[in-house]
Amino acid sequence: MTTPTRELSDEVLVDVQDLRVTFSGGHKPVQAVSGVSLQVRRGEVVALIGESGSGKSVTLRTLLRLHNERRSRIEGTVRVAGHDVLALSAKALADYRGKVASMIFQEPLLALDPVYTLGAQIVESIRRHEPVSAAEAHARALALFERVRIPSPERRLSAYPHEMSGGMRQRAMIALALACRPQLLLADEPTTALDATVQIQVLLLLRELQRELGLSVVFVTHDIGAAVEVADRIAVMYAGRIVEEGTARQLIREPRHPYTQALLRSRAHGALAKGGRLATIAGSPPDLAHLPPGCAFAERCGLATDACRTTQPAPVMLSPGHQARCLRTDHTAQVTLPALD
Repeated sequence: MTTPTRELSDEVLVDVQDLRVTFSGGHKPVQAVSGVSLQVRRGEVVALIGESGSGKSVTLRTLLRLHNERRSRIEGTVRVAGHDVLALSAKALADYRGKVASMIFQEPLLALDPVYTLGAQIVESIRRHEPVSAAEAHARALALFERVRIPSPERRLSAYPHEMSGGMRQRAMIALALACRPQLLLADEPTTALDATVQIQVLLLLRELQRELGLSVVFVTHDIGAAVEVADRIAVMYAGRIVEEGTARQLIREPRHPYTQALLRSRAHGALAKGGRLATIAGSPPDLAHLPPGCAFAERCGLATDACRTTQPAPVMLSPGHQARCLRTDHTAQVTLPALD
């Protein structure tokens, strides 16, 4: 795989500072996101990767403020295209969603309304945000279906979500997300429910549309190979924190956090002998309701010391644009990993 290169603006579109998201309702509050800071420039694709429960989707949904506000406490600053997202009124938030930022959900069959046709849903979204006629909105919807390469687009506009295959539903979901020409596209594991061939098609389509439209994209995935395929920059999340961040090239060629190295090691690669055992990450992610005082990865890390278990590591700047939260970056620099195919 090769890392994509693009012309990027220096202007920051997304600015997240010290984001903390805590959910209540159980026996003890769960801190799903713990002090995440992240910036996304205009025209940039940033991938959030990590195991399930690492806080990727919670971070992404906070950019649209989709959490139940009675059961969640959100602290920090979230600014997107000049909008203070956490301070928006209900009306301003409704105007912001779809027009400024929109989302491609993981399972379109659940995200799309089952009682309305796909065309009706796209037309409604366009007319909600723009003063256009139903005929103009329908023409836009048709053009979007053609752009995302849905066969027989006119006929498919009259179809209901359950009448489409998984791959076609995901393409329709992409069309809906792009309907109001947003500046920021959020993609929450958009290929997880698809088979391998369709996954590649959807990833290539997203990359092509991003380049064509100049979108900023935050892409959530647990697949580091997919992240390398589409992203300019990668942020690795673990237990609600970003533990390593850098360009796709930096994280693949010079990963410095033990968790990033473990993710790379656990992928199948050309050096893996036929019938050989795939490397795994020992243990389980920590309980987010009872986070340890030190590094959350310490109990699963072969390099951990007593200091790692008691001290929360601060970000270490390794090179321009590349940082990791680890006390042992001097030792991780000496680790040799197989190349990512």
